[in-house]
Amino acid sequence: MTDPRPAVRIASVDKIFRGRKGAEVHALSDVSLDVAPGEFVSLIGPSGCGKSTLMRLVADLDQLTAGEIEVFGKTPEQARKDQDYGIAFQQAGLLPWRTVRANIELPLEIHGVDARGRAARSDELLELIGLADFADHHPDQLSGGMKQRVAIARALAERPRLLLMDEPFGALDEITREHMQNELVALCKETGAAVIFVTHSIPEAVFLSDRVVVMSPRPGRIKDIVTLDFSARDEELREDSTFYDGVTAVRMLLHDGAADGARGVENR
Repeated sequence: MTDPRPAVRIASVDKIFRGRKGAEVHALSDVSLDVAPGEFVSLIGPSGCGKSTLMRLVADLDQLTAGEIEVFGKTPEQARKDQDYGIAFQQAGLLPWRTVRANIELPLEIHGVDARGRAARSDELLELIGLADFADHHPDQLSGGMKQRVAIARALAERPRLLLMDEPFGALDEITREHMQNELVALCKETGAAVIFVTHSIPEAVFLSDRVVVMSPRPGRIKDIVTLDFSARDEELREDSTFYDGVTAVRMLLHDGAADGARGVENR
């Protein structure tokens, strides 16, 4: 039976950082958003608009000031304890003394999965990310794109229903970045996980997402949401007019514009 609850429910969230001598930074203001199970949602906006802060609140890495967040009907703290989500950052963060396989198995090891279970799961993920031949290599023997694949596999190790990604391809060159986007589309199709994805790249957001959430300058609010209904996300899409329509819609919102409700872009 399908779970009717959103993967993530964000309701009227505010976040204020309080510094020394009473100084305050109002990072987020009245942010509300639902993310459906299996949906890919990107957050985009100017630097400092609170994209990463919002993700950290969902991940229970920061505490909200006001409002409410639920992850599969649970508090972020309970969802973290239940390993309902995996997380990947811009830097792969692999442990240099551990092999590729051992890095992927780390969260399973921490949570007491036995050696046989860890090996079986890492075998699955190594095949999924196309790095089975590199299982015994160390991170310094990998390219940047390969390291990010390992980091994503590690985030998927415990079969989370939600993947949180904070600019995971931001440090990669453009060719590798596009390749990793293609890889991520395939991984999401395979796993069925919902994704919240932070990026500064408009084409990346449009290529990957079911919806692109455009945020305002600080304090971050949702300015508008662009809904993208592509029949397929592949190399041909990058040259399709509907892709450019999506890029234009997001760019106009970032550079202008008043919000006027959710917009949609479809394949014709």
